[in-house]
Amino acid sequence: MSGTARPSEGAANQSPERAQPANRSHPLPREGGRGVGLFTGTARPSEGAANQSPERAQPANRSHPLPREGGRGEGPSVNTVPVIAIDGTSASGKGTIAARVAAELGFHLLDSGALYRLVGLRALRAGVSLEDGTALAALARDLPARFDGERVFLAEADVSAELRGETCADAASRVAVHPPLRAALLSRQRAFRVAPGLVADGRDMGTVVFPEARSKVFLTASLQERAERRYKQLIAKGLAANIATLLLEIEERDRRDRERVAAPLAAAPDALVIDTTGLGIEFVVAKVLEHYRGRG
Repeated sequence: MSGTARPSEGAANQSPERAQPANRSHPLPREGGRGVGLFTGTARPSEGAANQSPERAQPANRSHPLPREGGRGEGPSVNTVPVIAIDGTSASGKGTIAARVAAELGFHLLDSGALYRLVGLRALRAGVSLEDGTALAALARDLPARFDGERVFLAEADVSAELRGETCADAASRVAVHPPLRAALLSRQRAFRVAPGLVADGRDMGTVVFPEARSKVFLTASLQERAERRYKQLIAKGLAANIATLLLEIEERDRRDRERVAAPLAAAPDALVIDTTGLGIEFVVAKVLEHYRGRG
């Protein structure tokens, strides 16, 4: 089911059948074991999530460390746990949609962008050049990070708000161009693939990290709408924001993501492409679920 999704009459009011959530007592692996998800556990929609615009939904409230490189994240030919890969441009709504889909299915949730933001933040703090791919890869191999619901800790310091600011967003886009860093994070991302399933959100989930994903979706939206979403998101978090500046920054980030040599931003050939401009969360979630269930 590739192509661009279009709203059908009454689709926005669909209420997909809710699957049973994953077993919350599922033990977390020890260091070097089969990885646990980033912002994972059984994802749950936040109160009032149905009325949100496509921004980032609330993750499950569960605390765990980031799995280290070398965990048993089996390759695609070995691991049969289902994956829904949701890629897209910045502020296209992929984070919120991924969280809602994971909640509907009782799947784990991976926010891969947080990995690159963490590396960017750690590099800025350590004085490591964002242009030094080898040094960045070394930082990525031993990130002292843990996640507790929406809160993210780096070396036991709560960096949640800082991580979602534009400085970290820009740093993430800049460090993500380096092949050594992307290679260093690849096994960590694949280690998040555990039963009963995974919804992975990022920019190369369906093309590089999980190319065999059962369902692949690519989200986009107009530049103006994406800038407005980001503006509202930042203001809601008490951060300074300017629409004109955001337009330029998002446009530059798009260019950098699409032109990088390693895993450039692009829709997988078999992905369902959805332009979320003007669409509500419920409609987009319904289309993603329909696509996944149709490929079962």
